[in-house]
Amino acid sequence: MQPSDYWRTRAGAAVKGVLAPRSGEPGLAPIASDAAAQHAANEPVRLARFPAPAPVAHVVRHFWVPRWRLPTGVVVEQGVLEYPSANLVVEPDAAALYGPSIGRGVSRLEGEGWAVGALLQPGVAGLIAPGEIRALVGGSVPVEALRLHGAAAGVARVRESAGAGRDDEAVAAFADWLGLQRLALDDDSALAARVVELAETDRSILRASELAEAAGLGLRALERLVRSRLGLTPKWLIGRYRMQEAAHRLAASDPPPIAELAAELGFSDQAHFTREFRTVIGETPRRYAAAARAAGFPRGTAPT
Repeated sequence: MQPSDYWRTRAGAAVKGVLAPRSGEPGLAPIASDAAAQHAANEPVRLARFPAPAPVAHVVRHFWVPRWRLPTGVVVEQGVLEYPSANLVVEPDAAALYGPSIGRGVSRLEGEGWAVGALLQPGVAGLIAPGEIRALVGGSVPVEALRLHGAAAGVARVRESAGAGRDDEAVAAFADWLGLQRLALDDDSALAARVVELAETDRSILRASELAEAAGLGLRALERLVRSRLGLTPKWLIGRYRMQEAAHRLAASDPPPIAELAAELGFSDQAHFTREFRTVIGETPRRYAAAARAAGFPRGTAPT
């Protein structure tokens, strides 16, 4: 399956989690197809995402490669709403496992650079990270401290290809390295992945008790599972995906009325939605939508 085919089957997947830039700032130009890549080639900051090859699809959700070239003195603080999982990231001078941020995450970009990342499937980080998974939330672990074989050689191969601008080869080298680990999810990790999928895809789930019922678990069992395998809470999972959906919809060329969107996402009223959105995103839904339109966000994506 080619990247363009992959993303066409997942409406919005190429941009959810990537926040629109603030007014007047350049932001990531997400790429979902070869044509979009050509369109985004001159963007100062761009992001390509690649589906995980079949042998590692059970441990990697997708690979991502940002590249940026900014004028001297220009700094971009790209906002993200991270998925409830960890990212294994290789950069020119570092390689580490990064846990999700509870609030709005920020990547600071300046000068010229790149990274190659693997968004791990829920539950996988616990197989390679030392200690309790809760310690990874909002933190990171250098690759040398992870339970991974051949880290030095694997990272070197990814860097060689990425440094030469060969994104496809860098992703293939990353996938080959992870494939050598022979990682296998145990029953609880697989169940955690199922819980995350339900929270992401079932818009009728608005409360932790509803998520527990959909997963066939008691509420306390669900809370223990999510805490032990993800370091998070069921309430956070539901809230995170609602905020991702809200930000994605508000950044559309024709965003829905805020009151309508609030009701669709299960908020009691527009005021409740606005307070929650401002707490997580840092600005009101109305200002966010206006900034997204002013920036022409999202750019570089294929029709879904």
